[in-house]
Amino acid sequence: MKTLFEKIAAREIPAAIIYEDEFVFAVRDIHPQAPTHILIVPKKPIPRLAEAGADDQNLLGHLLLKAAEVAAKLGLDKTGFRLVINNGSDGGETVPHLHCHILGGRPLAWPPG
Repeated sequence: MKTLFEKIAAREIPAAIIYEDEFVFAVRDIHPQAPTHILIVPKKPIPRLAEAGADDQNLLGHLLLKAAEVAAKLGLDKTGFRLVINNGSDGGETVPHLHCHILGGRPLAWPPG
C-alpha cells in the first residue's frame, strides 16, 4: 500500500509541489506549525530514519542539501530555520515515510514541544 507521500509523488493526490527533482520533492505542510512549514520528502519510500541503510547515504545527503536550498529560496537563510526529522510515535512521526520539516518565519523556542 502506498504512503501519502508516494501518492503525492505519483500525482494521485493533488499537492502544491514547490520543488522537485529526480530524488526528492517539497510541499507546504497542510497543518503548518510556523509561518513557513515545508516538507521535503525523498521519493524512495524509507519508513523512517532508523530504517535507512548504508545504501541510502547519498539520498540522505541530497535530502539535507535540498532542504537548505529550499529554505534559502524562501528567504529563511537570512533569519534562520529549523530542520526536523521525526522518528517513531514518541518522536511525532505520523506518516511512515521519511521526510524533513523545514520550519521558519518566526523565532523557534528550545527545547521543542
